[in-house]
Amino acid sequence: MDAHGDRGGAAAAAAAVGAGAGAAGADGDAAIELSDAAVALGGRRIWSEVSLHVERGEFVALLGANGSGKSTLLKVLLGALSLQSGSASVLGRAPGRASNEIGYLPQRRAFEQGVRLRGIDIVRLGLDGDRWGVPLPLGLTRPGRRERAGARARVAQAIAMVGAGEYAGRAIGECSGGEQQRLLIAQALVRRPQLFLLDEPLDSLDLPNQAAVAALVHQICREAGVTVLLVAHDVNPLLPYLDRVIYLAAGRAVQGSVEQVITSESLSSLYGVPVEVLSASDGRLVVVGQPEAPAHHHDRHDHGGAHHRAHADAR
Repeated sequence: MDAHGDRGGAAAAAAAVGAGAGAAGADGDAAIELSDAAVALGGRRIWSEVSLHVERGEFVALLGANGSGKSTLLKVLLGALSLQSGSASVLGRAPGRASNEIGYLPQRRAFEQGVRLRGIDIVRLGLDGDRWGVPLPLGLTRPGRRERAGARARVAQAIAMVGAGEYAGRAIGECSGGEQQRLLIAQALVRRPQLFLLDEPLDSLDLPNQAAVAALVHQICREAGVTVLLVAHDVNPLLPYLDRVIYLAAGRAVQGSVEQVITSESLSSLYGVPVEVLSASDGRLVVVGQPEAPAHHHDRHDHGGAHHRAHADAR
């Protein structure tokens, strides 16, 4: 069940989650808009002159080398970091003004085997995790009966959407890496967001679970009408599902379809050095000659070190 999960009821759950997103997103504003934006950290310019446009309901991958500013862009969208110049809007508002309508999955964290919180408790934290402490069992909390029933329904729908019903009652520390990631995705979806930001959700997963999580996020995007911006090291597991990609490198960004962006010409222009994009016999994209970001870029899967071949991911 790790790679594929329980799909029973997932479509109905997606429709329930999408009801809130669709109603709130009917105003026609773009999900994400940046115009001539620049950001700096510690006095160092990370990127500048960045203009991006993500439509509502799109599934977009955010690619780039380590240190290129992918997580920094997510912080800007969340309102946790201000632009140095330029402008940004999220769901038609200033960053930070639409927090209740954004689901956010930070970089993967592993739970120790001794953690006894159940998967369902982890998902419930997405509803009331801003309160002090760990939530009491639903029957002991102060909210009224109708509110408790609504919370139960939301948690159940989110768990069904990610196909985690079979193991949601298990201690989170006893779940596999793929199962934990599904439960964390459910936690981010339980408030029925319009925009879903994921920071490297495929990292540290094996290939079957990378493919399964990529398919799951695509299903959420399409069936629930949620806009998805996903940071990835490797674009290949996402190729069947993406509408567009954003590629950050050398302090700049380029946006378009996979066919427009991940090409030898496009990446060579972005990096300012010759870069070659090859298509393997199995359809995977391989980038050859991609420069390293100073003190950051390395291929964690290539221990030989004889050559650098990043799978069209530019971490």
